Amino acid sequence: MNESFLGFRFAAYIRTSQWIFWSIVFILLLRLSFIGIMGPMPQDAYYYFYGQHPALSYFDHPPAIALLLRGATDLLGRHVWAIKLADSLVTFVTLLSFYKLSTLFLSQRKAWNSLLFMGSTLMITILSLVSTPDVPLMAFWTLSLIATYKAVFEAKKWYWLLAGLLMGLAFDSKYTALFLPGGAVLFLLLSREHRKWLASPWFYLSILVFLVTISPVIIWNVHHKLASFRFQSSERADDWAFRPLDFFGVIGHQAALLLPVLFFALFFYLYKGMKKFGWRIGKIPARQLFLLCFFLPIFLLFLIISPVYWVKINWMMPAYITGVIWASAWLTFRHLRWQWISALAVHLVLAIEVLFYPVPIHSDDTMIGWKGLVQGVEKLEQEYPADFIFSADDYKTSAILNLYLGKMVYSKNIIGENALQFDFIGTNLQALAGRNAIFINSLTDVDDDKDEMEFVEELDPFFDHITPLPPIVVKQQGRVVRKFLVFRCLNYQPPR
Repeated sequence: MNESFLGFRFAAYIRTSQWIFWSIVFILLLRLSFIGIMGPMPQDAYYYFYGQHPALSYFDHPPAIALLLRGATDLLGRHVWAIKLADSLVTFVTLLSFYKLSTLFLSQRKAWNSLLFMGSTLMITILSLVSTPDVPLMAFWTLSLIATYKAVFEAKKWYWLLAGLLMGLAFDSKYTALFLPGGAVLFLLLSREHRKWLASPWFYLSILVFLVTISPVIIWNVHHKLASFRFQSSERADDWAFRPLDFFGVIGHQAALLLPVLFFALFFYLYKGMKKFGWRIGKIPARQLFLLCFFLPIFLLFLIISPVYWVKINWMMPAYITGVIWASAWLTFRHLRWQWISALAVHLVLAIEVLFYPVPIHSDDTMIGWKGLVQGVEKLEQEYPADFIFSADDYKTSAILNLYLGKMVYSKNIIGENALQFDFIGTNLQALAGRNAIFINSLTDVDDDKDEMEFVEELDPFFDHITPLPPIVVKQQGRVVRKFLVFRCLNYQPPR
């Protein structure tokens, strides 16, 4: 990276747009400060839980995020800020790699613009502050595209091996990375000029390196009856249902992820570019075709299935690496100015929500109130030191308590229900037989005790007696922001 050029460009932006300069400063400071200010998201705790149980892979996802968080917390201690710092550093690598990739397709000025577009997005903020498999995926995805470019366009044959390794590491982060070798093969099939690589031994060596790199994930799945592969493929088919309005929901949350200026400009200039080439693939220059082969397949697939399957906000993220570079060839400084003004507004709203919580979130997917829960549970431990603790909201409450308490807190496996990764850590439920337990039930709505109280009936077959205890109520600035129901359950009888 040309540091003198970057310094020159940044100085130019300070002179030409105070809005952009101060927006950049504010958002950077916000992201850095939130490393220490934000509480844990349930995902932070769940993938930390992964790392505390080393394995070749895991039920929901491959192991990269687990290794990242295990390394960060072993080095810096069991702190939420250590987890978020790890996410931020890896996302910084993604941004640097993105800039390098941009310079392969754009002039230095346009590449700098593309970096500023990408850096302004809510997507980068989420990646920096919330632990998901997308954090390492985005870094390895971007690095693998640089290696693939070097191999294909610069005929640096050894880069084929590096591309195979990096694509494998991306797959070891998240299964979405299958679109990387898929995109590479699609490009080689469509590009007459570069189709010769399909007959090269270097191409097949890269496939071999890819397979070796992903072998831990394959071995884990073979040993566990393909549990993870089935969960992420055939078992998801049970959730398919025709909901045409979900298409617009996907458009909405993707526009929020990139911010509307960039999102809709991306598709305007995609349309404009394809029209320029007469909608004929054969007329698209090879470098632009390369970008499209790693953007359109993943984006269009999820967009097409959105009316019948709910597409999560992070699934399309990798597509935007090359999508934003494509659009940056046409995007102007005027677009950039409005992008950063909108980024400033969105991040101001985010900061207010995190600091003051004016809009209640009726979900356990929040950073609010978990520390208050832990303080309440620590008091319960002092009163009932021999009791084990469990929850039953998939993984969220259990994972948070595992993170903060540094001890095993159980999940729905206690009552014989599927409990994601909690089912794969070798828990011997029979060893808990006869013990008493504390059951924690999180309310997604602090005013709705009734439905959650009824859930306790599902515990009856496994305990002799269940007694409600005073709930754990968490307040912020004088108002109730979270509420957790607490029950003492006597004489556990494990499922058979």
